[in-house]
Amino acid sequence: MGLISALYTGASGLDGATTELTVVGDNIANSGTVGFKASRTVFADAMAQQLVGATGQVGLGVKTLTVQKLFSQGGFTTTGLSTDCAIEGNGLFVVKGSHGGEEGTFFTRNGQFTIDKSGYLVNLEGLRVQGLQADSTGTVTSGLLGSLQVGNASAPAKATDNITIRGNLNVQSDVLTWDILDPKNTSNFTTSMTVYDSLGKPLQLEIYFCKEDPALNGLDESGNWTYHVLTDGAGLSGGNPGEATEVAGGLLKFDLEGRLISNEQDTTLTFDPKDATPGQELTFNFGTGTVDGGSGLDGLTQYAASSAVSFVTQAGSTSGSLASMTMTQDGRIIGGFTNGQSRVLGQIILANFKAPDQLGRVGASLYIEEPASGPATLGTPATADRGSITSGTLEQSNVDISQEFIRMIAAQRSFQANSKTLTTADQLLAELMQLRR
Repeated sequence: MGLISALYTGASGLDGATTELTVVGDNIANSGTVGFKASRTVFADAMAQQLVGATGQVGLGVKTLTVQKLFSQGGFTTTGLSTDCAIEGNGLFVVKGSHGGEEGTFFTRNGQFTIDKSGYLVNLEGLRVQGLQADSTGTVTSGLLGSLQVGNASAPAKATDNITIRGNLNVQSDVLTWDILDPKNTSNFTTSMTVYDSLGKPLQLEIYFCKEDPALNGLDESGNWTYHVLTDGAGLSGGNPGEATEVAGGLLKFDLEGRLISNEQDTTLTFDPKDATPGQELTFNFGTGTVDGGSGLDGLTQYAASSAVSFVTQAGSTSGSLASMTMTQDGRIIGGFTNGQSRVLGQIILANFKAPDQLGRVGASLYIEEPASGPATLGTPATADRGSITSGTLEQSNVDISQEFIRMIAAQRSFQANSKTLTTADQLLAELMQLRR
């Protein structure tokens, strides 16, 4: 042990302070980087030497044990962009592609995603986000992990098969005799709606309600109504333009309290749209009648009030293209289409590691699996110990600027103090050299 050892001890302190300043500078430089995780320098004393002819040990300075990544949660910033997403809790997004000339699988907390020209969900470097693809019905194909192609989705046309109408038919209406050649003057009430054939072509339906003679009803009924569904023959196979054709109809029965008893739909009438699938089924839902165990009040009623429709809907649509996307907490990507339909397009998966702070950092907010980190455990968000997805937000850097400035000051003082060790040892060596004279 001697003055030369003191020089090396001071030099190790300078190296440690320099490393600390480098790490602090890197943290501060990335304080605005989305998904960045700060690092800290971990120091350890260098191996000590036993004094010769005396008790005790003398240390040999300091060494950098490791630079540890801090995977604490960063703050969230709302962006409003539907393809942006953040992880609240544990886990990393999985992306695949080429980075730095290397093809492989990478992991990131940066959820700045977009749709590329091929319809894939990618990060801003073009690496494809991994997940579970959904089929055309919106069912996620469990276990088939791959690149999420969601931007080229479309919604096929859906033929109308169910029509729901709610409202009231006035029990005080006059009894009329239905005539298809004069529907307006031989019906008590009418409403209209648009339905779609198997190709998504719209067809206009006119629904006419006609009250029957109460004398024809049973003692438990207050009055029956027939309904007749007409459309222009121009839209029907073999139909004549301008000629009203009945495509559906039936009999509605009500009890003495105005409740729907039953809906007896005419099964002899057919709906055959032109150049589309023939025999399209049209089921009219006027509520659940008492004969079927319902209340008879959840659809059409018959009270002494004006005839009116309060709700009309049908389960059909034309074809549509993708108009919007949202993400749920469990990572499902929901596509909204121009025809009003929506369905699941896919589901993002997350990776968890036993020791995420041991992942290898490769730049661009990307990490790679290392032996010390353990293998990736893949799964859907909000399951096991994986975090949930927050759509339209981004996770900011977890760097605490105030703490970094404190570390910077401490590193600066450490550097100055260790440099003093060097200058002092150097002065003593100079004095030693003077003894030769």
